[in-house]
Amino acid sequence: MTTPALEMGFSADDYLAWEERQDEKHENVRGEVFARVGARREHVVVTLNLASALKQRLRGGPCQAYVADLKLRVEAADAFFYPDVLVSCDQRDHAAGLFISHPTLIAEVLSESTAAYDRGDKFAAYRGLPSLREYVLVGIPARRVETFRRAYEGEWLFHAYLSDSGDCRFPSLNVSVPFDEIFENVSVEVSADGLDNL
Repeated sequence: MTTPALEMGFSADDYLAWEERQDEKHENVRGEVFARVGARREHVVVTLNLASALKQRLRGGPCQAYVADLKLRVEAADAFFYPDVLVSCDQRDHAAGLFISHPTLIAEVLSESTAAYDRGDKFAAYRGLPSLREYVLVGIPARRVETFRRAYEGEWLFHAYLSDSGDCRFPSLNVSVPFDEIFENVSVEVSADGLDNL
């Protein structure tokens, strides 16, 4: 997350009305508004790959996949975000207009400028969603998919998938996606230590 573009003290309704009139997307955290920046090609490809894979596997069931243009409201954090991929199995979300509020799975594709925020404050906000069962972080150059799964009494279990993992399992949705399908059409160098090198 960067410095707020605006500190307007928006209420949720004011933010939604204002955001509808903007050419760019903005996230809102406790009344502070942050402009969203454009993404690299690899980021967009991986986001689309994951959303498409989930959509295909969820077809015909109660769960639906959404991509980055749909807002997520986290009322407990007084915030609105644009996650890269969301899946909701809640009929209230499927009938929603401007935002959803009851996701089962959220996925963020990491970038150099947002990785710390996605792992820290944003994940802390997302944990305030009672419906959330799984949080997924995708690191492109490191070729890593990390999942945090809600366990008992607010604990979250961590699991990492690397390039030799075969399938990435998403138990909250009862689906698996081949690791290579998530990274299809993306070629990046991976350092010996597995750290992201764009």
